[in-house]
Amino acid sequence: MARSPFPPSNPAFWRSPVRGTRFTAVLGVVLLAGISVLLLTGLLSYAAYNPNLSPVNDKTPDKGLLGFYLFSWPTSPHWLYRLNQGVHVTLGITLVPVLLAKLWSVIPRLFALPPVRSLAHALERLSLLLLVGGALFEFVTGVLNVQLDYVFPGSFYPLHFYGAWVFLSAFLAHVALKLPLALRNLRRMREGAAEGEDAAEAAEAEAPLVAPAPDPATVSRRGALWFVGGGSALLFVTSAGRSFDGPLRQTALLAPHGGPEPGGGPGGFQINKTAASRGVRPAETTEDAWRLVVTGPTGTVRLARADLLRLPLHSSSLPIACVEGWSTSDQWWRGVRLRDLAALVGYDDPDRAPDVLVESLQRTGAFRKAALRANQVRDGRSLLALDVNGEPLTPDHGFPARIIVPAAPGVLNTKWVGRLEFGDL
Repeated sequence: MARSPFPPSNPAFWRSPVRGTRFTAVLGVVLLAGISVLLLTGLLSYAAYNPNLSPVNDKTPDKGLLGFYLFSWPTSPHWLYRLNQGVHVTLGITLVPVLLAKLWSVIPRLFALPPVRSLAHALERLSLLLLVGGALFEFVTGVLNVQLDYVFPGSFYPLHFYGAWVFLSAFLAHVALKLPLALRNLRRMREGAAEGEDAAEAAEAEAPLVAPAPDPATVSRRGALWFVGGGSALLFVTSAGRSFDGPLRQTALLAPHGGPEPGGGPGGFQINKTAASRGVRPAETTEDAWRLVVTGPTGTVRLARADLLRLPLHSSSLPIACVEGWSTSDQWWRGVRLRDLAALVGYDDPDRAPDVLVESLQRTGAFRKAALRANQVRDGRSLLALDVNGEPLTPDHGFPARIIVPAAPGVLNTKWVGRLEFGDL
């Protein structure tokens, strides 16, 4: 291919016949709808971690006014977080081709000269810089997190949280400026009307997208849209299955599979982190060595696994759903209700059970300590689980005891529990 004699700031540098305002408008409207859902589900996902239970769960210091919407995450329906995070992660991966196509379609405008024509234009360019940078940052860190590649500096949670608010600010400014033009372009494309073409030409003249001397077409704009849509569909079918049960899970080729294959039997469901990877030693989880420490206003109680098995036992059918987008089907858990354990240390009224600080035996990784809100403790389905699907927990599923709470992110369903501290946090 011959090198263009023109610099990128010259419209003649860009030769693709596919670019155009209507092509860009279609992609923009798809992103407008999709990213709106991503922002909503992402902020809800952050709320599900109970970040106001500081400093245990709060990985985002100085959030200030950005935490205005936080609330006590509900426990019903029990599949709430599974749905929210499945939509968030699957939609985010599905939109990657649309985002890349959108950025490709408007790249000539990034090189337009002069770079700033007025104060208003400078503000628009700044919002565009934050929009593009914020979108790339959120999508890249999100995909890396889904694939369990933590190559970015710091914790994923504050990075993604702050990035979302930067992007949201730029996104709202960009939508306010560009939505009317995008809708007009879509209407003209749908109606095939000739009226208004002068306005479109004026917009093109301001920052042209249509190549003045395009190369011969190898694909139409409609064909290019089908190509982008096909790429999104392919990513969808190779990602979505981890949020469903049955054979569809085998299609999730791009979804993380966590730890080793769990095999069959009662413990034959996904393992994210193994006991060995978290530094849990087999010697400290034996029935002779392990004791659960429960503290509250009336003192401290130490319980062996045999002691727990003699307490009233209850069952709950609940899934595990993680921030990376994968989830299990409902598993049948059996153990002691958290509110009953609270009663052992002074909280006799189950409707007044407080927050609880949960400490794991694990030595590495995030959330060695995690906190649950009072409404989660009070729910009768919230258990310190001892068995799953009729058999004792396996070491990688949290033996000798783990937390299981309806609608909570998987990381709050602490494994290898060693201590429960009940009280207002």
